[in-house]
Amino acid sequence: MTDFALSGCGGKMGGVITMLVSEREDCRIVIGIDKGQATSERPYRVVSSPVQMEKTPDVIIDFSHPSALDGLLDYCLTTGVPVVVATTGYTETQIQQIKKAAEQIPVFFTYNLSLGINLLAGLARRAVDVLGRQFDIEIVEKHHNKKVDAPSGTAIYLANEINDEAGGCYNFVYDRHSVRQKRGANEIGLHAVRGGTIVGEHEIIFAGHDEVITLSHSALSKEVFAVGAINAAIFLAKQKPGLYDMKSLI
Repeated sequence: MTDFALSGCGGKMGGVITMLVSEREDCRIVIGIDKGQATSERPYRVVSSPVQMEKTPDVIIDFSHPSALDGLLDYCLTTGVPVVVATTGYTETQIQQIKKAAEQIPVFFTYNLSLGINLLAGLARRAVDVLGRQFDIEIVEKHHNKKVDAPSGTAIYLANEINDEAGGCYNFVYDRHSVRQKRGANEIGLHAVRGGTIVGEHEIIFAGHDEVITLSHSALSKEVFAVGAINAAIFLAKQKPGLYDMKSLI
């Protein structure tokens, strides 16, 4: 049995994870962490900070907010508790903090916990190998109207995977309407759409001469991310210090 602490338990993802964990026999949530969210319906005690937890959990799942990172990492580094970092919208400086912490504790960090998205990234890398530099690449992501960061961390992750496979030859263009010139050969365009209740859609377009190849993934519910986080936490609780991601889990 793996004991979780759930950071951000009062949010929508916190509710989904709480429901899914209640249906499993290999793990349980022993305490929640949340600032200001309505948590009266959660079937476990909720505190506002990791340092207020009376019992040390086996692992922490974090679906909270980038502003909570410092306190979360301080607690985990002090206690040695592994952490699944599933929040999005981190700055580059914060990402470096996460990687630095992984030198001392087990850290699971990925831009997307969906198995399908990670398969999509693999297919995109393969497409780059096959198509070479003959195709222009554009990435379009769509999310609900409550999402704050744009483009999504997943879109950036996909662009990074493509760029890595291509040897780092691409630069990313986020604001094409302000660029009054034709498209460059070394560009990957990233575009964000926000509206309604779209859970998450990502499309990679390879546009060549007289043909277009499109790779896409659609998440129909938040459960795909919640299941990934739970499985990642069970996996991480048994690992040595280091930085882990979906490739490690798969």
